[in-house]
Amino acid sequence: MKKVDLKKELKGLYKASAKDVAQVDVPAFKFLMADGEGDPNTSEEYAQAVEALFSVSYTAKFMVKKGPERIDYSVMPLEGLWWADDLSAFVANDRANWKWTMMIMQPHFVADEVVAAAIAAVRSKKRLPGLDKLRLEEFTEGRCAQVLHVGPFSDEGPTIERVHAFIDARSGLSGKHHEIYLSDIRRAAPKNWKTIIRQPMR
Repeated sequence: MKKVDLKKELKGLYKASAKDVAQVDVPAFKFLMADGEGDPNTSEEYAQAVEALFSVSYTAKFMVKKGPERIDYSVMPLEGLWWADDLSAFVANDRANWKWTMMIMQPHFVADEVVAAAIAAVRSKKRLPGLDKLRLEEFTEGRCAQVLHVGPFSDEGPTIERVHAFIDARSGLSGKHHEIYLSDIRRAAPKNWKTIIRQPMR
């Protein structure tokens, strides 16, 4: 059985320094996505989206592992794109007006048909409400700046400012605020949470 560690193969994109902001070039990847809005700490829609994303991603993983490809791989981390129609909602930390796309990257060797079959399999067993909002889409960001934030999400402000300052000194902001969640927040203490903060740049 072939084993694939995508985080290791893509370490330039999924491993970042907490000390220095770095510029990276992000190519197109295929993601399982779900859109929504509202405070992620209290939104039922958010919780349903995350549950559906992980349920389908793990089901697809085991389908590939048992299928003719016989490839064993680790499910990629949860990622989020965040924005607001009124940017002051971010400055004021007005999470009720935040909009988001939560997503998990699907390896290139996982066929679209496998993902569709995984959605159907999860639906037959669990009937998760978040399944109806899932979509598979190619997404690319191109040139970006990123850095590792260590600590709770509520303390990200200064880290985000560092990324923006790095970009402002070179070009300008472009696209949506992007976070990659490397820690299992159910198990790790908030002070140890690791999150890659990424921002596209012109």
